[in-house]
Amino acid sequence: MEEADMKRGRTGRAKLLMLAAPVTACAVCFTSADAFAAAGGSSTQPARQGVSEVRYNLGDEAFPPPDSLGYLGDNELNGAVYYPDDISSGTHPLIMIEHGFWDTCADADASRSLTAAQAALAEDEQSGDTADAAKQEAIIEAASDRLSAWPCAPGVRQIPSYLGYDYLGRDLASRGFVVVSIGANGINSTSDGQADTVYQERAALINAQLRMWRTLSSTGEGPLRGSFVDAGSGRPSPVDFKNHVDLRNVGLVGHSMGGGGVMQEIADSSRATWPEGVSIKAAFALAPTATWDVAPITKTSFAVMWGTCDQVNTGEFFDWNKDDNSAPIAQYTVRGGVHDFYNKQWSPSSGQVGAHDDAVPGSKPGTCESQFPEATAPRTDQKELSEQRQRRITKDYAGAYFADHLLGRTRYEPYLTGEKSFPGTGGVVSTRFDGGVN
Repeated sequence: MEEADMKRGRTGRAKLLMLAAPVTACAVCFTSADAFAAAGGSSTQPARQGVSEVRYNLGDEAFPPPDSLGYLGDNELNGAVYYPDDISSGTHPLIMIEHGFWDTCADADASRSLTAAQAALAEDEQSGDTADAAKQEAIIEAASDRLSAWPCAPGVRQIPSYLGYDYLGRDLASRGFVVVSIGANGINSTSDGQADTVYQERAALINAQLRMWRTLSSTGEGPLRGSFVDAGSGRPSPVDFKNHVDLRNVGLVGHSMGGGGVMQEIADSSRATWPEGVSIKAAFALAPTATWDVAPITKTSFAVMWGTCDQVNTGEFFDWNKDDNSAPIAQYTVRGGVHDFYNKQWSPSSGQVGAHDDAVPGSKPGTCESQFPEATAPRTDQKELSEQRQRRITKDYAGAYFADHLLGRTRYEPYLTGEKSFPGTGGVVSTRFDGGVN
């Protein structure tokens, strides 16, 4: 399915809509913690906490789709959990992260075969060699099947896309949140031909994970009891989350098709599917793809971040909902941002199978070709952000967003509405904000 075909335009009354003027480039880049000290807020800036990490895996096919959905294919139930070292003190809001569509298996031989066959096919198409083209297409199909298998073949590691947001998970945990990044490789392996239900399946996976966490936090029981292992040593962890995770104060993060899954989960039509005792207060979507039916989202606050060199983003959720929303919504446009850099596993520096810079190169070194807002708009060179800088910007905005919406730290609001800019953004972020109908 072409996700872009699902776009719809909407017009209506103007409310509080802002376009933030870019700030000038800085000589020294700051973290989000430094931003508020620079703005005179150091006396109230909460101290960061130490962070611990555990993981769990209940099985590669532990989550069968709900029968009512009609989706075919089971998914894993696993997660990486980032939490404050002082987890036993108080109750902490939960933030759940869902990754997007990517290869599932780190089959290096299949990846090399795929790359070689794709190059050969391009030459065949130029020369008109139809016989060899058919041969290369068969190689491409076989290699692609190996890369997208689930579970992976014996001896082949999975590509752990759910670990690609550790930079964000650890940053959010240092602010006092419990962060759970979940795997969706099973869905990635089976989604072909199921575009009409894949986003509901992604939302159903989020609900299944939230249900387990609600049970664990409220009773100390359920599937997650005794399932945690230390991320470093792999040894069983005694961490106790009972009564320390607030399932009535939940935030969601999604990237790419995971962003689409998150937006499906907070759609007005999906709220009735949330597990009893769970309340999702806000969502932050990184380059989300458009959902099948573009269901309205008017009751839950959300923010969307996308890069101007992103070829994949099709979810114009801000424009689709800005006329009807009762909750605040925002869009952050990152000049020179690309799709894959939000996930470390997908980015070149990881050395992971299939990792790459997906930006279209510009006419000069260090630039990428703009891809938004419309396919017919003139494409221009943008200075491409580095992996590290794009992630730092992501941490700044996502961290402030959830501190505001889940912890009630309203001093972050001028940065989220575009009234102020984070030191260190270097003029690359512009903001649109709609406060909603009160």
